[in-house]
Amino acid sequence: MNQVLILGSGMVAGPMIEYLLEKAFLVTVASIDKERAIQLINGHPNGTFIHWDAADEHKLHELVKAHDLTVSLLPYKFHTMVAKICLEHTKHMVTTSYVKPEMQALHKEAQEKGILLLNEIGVDPGIDHMSAMRIIDKVHNEGGEIEEFYSITGALPDPKCVDNPLGYKFSWSPKGVVMASKNDATYLKDGNPVYVEPKDLFRDRFELDFPQVGKMDVYPNRNSVDYVDIYGIPEVKTIFRGTFRLKGWCETLDAIKQLGLINNEKCDFTGLTYAQFTQKVARVDDTGLASQIAKKLGVETTSTAIKAMEWLGLFENKPMNRGTESPFDITSDLMIEKMWMDPSDRDIIAMQHVFQVKSQDGTRSVIKSSLLDYGDPEKFTSVARTVALPAAVAVENILKGNIKLTGTYRPVVKEIYEPVMDALEKMNIKMNEEFGLPVEAGIKK
Repeated sequence: MNQVLILGSGMVAGPMIEYLLEKAFLVTVASIDKERAIQLINGHPNGTFIHWDAADEHKLHELVKAHDLTVSLLPYKFHTMVAKICLEHTKHMVTTSYVKPEMQALHKEAQEKGILLLNEIGVDPGIDHMSAMRIIDKVHNEGGEIEEFYSITGALPDPKCVDNPLGYKFSWSPKGVVMASKNDATYLKDGNPVYVEPKDLFRDRFELDFPQVGKMDVYPNRNSVDYVDIYGIPEVKTIFRGTFRLKGWCETLDAIKQLGLINNEKCDFTGLTYAQFTQKVARVDDTGLASQIAKKLGVETTSTAIKAMEWLGLFENKPMNRGTESPFDITSDLMIEKMWMDPSDRDIIAMQHVFQVKSQDGTRSVIKSSLLDYGDPEKFTSVARTVALPAAVAVENILKGNIKLTGTYRPVVKEIYEPVMDALEKMNIKMNEEFGLPVEAGIKK
C-alpha cells in the first residue's frame, strides 16, 4: 500500500487528505497544527498525524525516506528544500506552486534519478494549464494555429454573499491576495509586449461578462509572455493571462495603492487612530479626511473607492494600538478583520479561456472554455477543492504508474492533463467548451 506524506494542513489540505484516504492510500500529515490535522484525518484508520516544524530538516529526511511520495503544501519558499530532500531519497514530489528557477534547475538531476517533481498542479496554476493545453493540442493536431489566447481566473465570493463595497471576501491566504495587488505584469498584444508597472496594475483593466456571474473586471496576471514557450504556441500574436474580480476591488485597491496604504516601509504609528494613520501615510491635512483623500485621488466623495475605505474604517477616529509597522500590515489586517467569509458564505472559482483560432483552411473562429465551481459552506471551499483535487489525482496516477515522466514538470503534457481532467470531470469540476464561435465572440481589449 502506497504511503503519501503531506507537508502542511492549511486551507487546501482537506480535500486532498479525504481523496487519498478514500482511495486507500496511507496518508501521513506532517504539521505544527495537531488539532487541524486530526480534524482533517477525521478518524480514518489510514491517516496519521506527525508533529513537524518546517525548520526541522533532519526529521524531514526521515519522513521523506519513509514514504513513497511527498506533497508540499508549505509556503513556496520551502519547496526547493523539500525537492532536494526528495531527490536525495529518490522520492517523487508534488506541489501546487509556481515553478521557480531553482526548482527548474533540478530537472536534469530528477531525470537522472527517475523522479518526478510535479509543480503547478492546482487551479491557477493547474486547471488553467490543463484545460488550455487540451484545446491547444487539439487545434495543433488538426493543423490549426492559435492567434489569440486569453486565460482569466478568479477566486471570488459568490456575488450573493457580497456585503461590502470592495466586492470581495477572503476564502484563502488573505495577505497573499493583497500582496498580489503589488505585482507588475507583462503580456503580448498584436505581436508587441506590453509591460504594466505595479502602480498601473488595476488601471490596465477591462470588463467581461461571465455567464451566471455577470460583468467583472479583469486585470493582468504576472508574466503572460512566458507562456508562449510553456504552452508551445510560437505563432500566437496576443496572449494575456488575467484575474477576475467583482466590481469594486480594482477601483479600491488602485486608490489604496496610490495613497501608499499597502507600502512595506515601516514607520512608527504608535498612539495613532486609523484616521491619523491614513492622513499621515497619504500626506493630506486633517480638514475633512474623506474629501481630502478624494481630492488627492481626483475622484468624487461618492466614489466606490472612498466608500470602501470608509467602510474599512480607514477614516475612523479609533485607536489602532499599533507600533512600528508597515502600512501594508495595518491595512491588510483591517481587511482580514472585516472581509473574511462567514461560515454560511460560499465562494466560487470562475475561469475562462478565449482562443482565436486559424484553421488549416484559413478560416478563423473562437473557442471558449469556461469553469464555474461553487464551494460548499458545510464542507470545503471551491478554492480548496480546485487546488487540492488536481494534485490528489496526480498523486494517485503517479503512484499507480500512469504518469511515468521524470524531471521538473508543469501539467502541460497529455500524460498528466488527460487523466487528471478526466477524473475532475467525474467530480463535477468540468470545463464547458464551445467550438466554432464567430470571431466577434472573442475578447476586444
